[in-house]
Amino acid sequence: MMNPHLQSALVQRRAVKIISGLNNFNRDHVLAIVNAAEQGGATFVDIAADPDLIGRVRQQIHLPICVSAVEPEKFVEAVSAGADLIEIGNFDSFYAQGRQFSAPEVLELTQRTRSLLPTIPLSVTVPHILELDQQVQLAIQLVAAGATLIQTEGGTRSHPRHPGTLGLMEKAVPTLAATYEISRSVDVPVLCASGLSNVTAPLAIAAGASGIGVGSAINRLNDELAMIAAIRSLVESLPKEIGLPTIVGSFANVE
Repeated sequence: MMNPHLQSALVQRRAVKIISGLNNFNRDHVLAIVNAAEQGGATFVDIAADPDLIGRVRQQIHLPICVSAVEPEKFVEAVSAGADLIEIGNFDSFYAQGRQFSAPEVLELTQRTRSLLPTIPLSVTVPHILELDQQVQLAIQLVAAGATLIQTEGGTRSHPRHPGTLGLMEKAVPTLAATYEISRSVDVPVLCASGLSNVTAPLAIAAGASGIGVGSAINRLNDELAMIAAIRSLVESLPKEIGLPTIVGSFANVE
């Protein structure tokens, strides 16, 4: 069953996910990020699929907890530890190691995860290394395989040539383009993530996203007050009045 708070934010297209990192097991750092997420007005958090870490985060905050991994078996213990939803994604940490995820592999991971956990809300990231038409095709296949959310990425592929606002827009182009195309091809919510800022977050919603995901822009900050301010700025940047998208009806099938 989708958490009501998260479901409502997705329907209103104002969901904000703060990502601490798939490989971030630094308890103090993660706790600082999730505390800032709650105080800054975020909708939910995304942390590593570690049962002990999930337990500590659950004690600290009331926000829904998403956990990320690329090994489906890890999700079983994570859900037992209190995760509200699961995410196949946060691939960015692997790209630096030369590890890439093909469309067949992501689809197979999704199918294996669904066989283990048939009802838990499942988000799947579409790798930005694929051509845009391939991203759209994979997203359609992922939804057919049981994904209840699709997430885009692209920040590591973008290399801004300008500083300031123009650079921020250049950074977001790949994930915005993927969001635009995918959101028009699937009937589940799309979360636009990777390379976003308070400048480009509203553009993600305009492109068709039901929410945004932000990681490094927050977790690279060392001061919790700075994290809170950055998250609040992201939340306040999203449009407050927007027409409801066609994905509203899809929640009837989310269990």
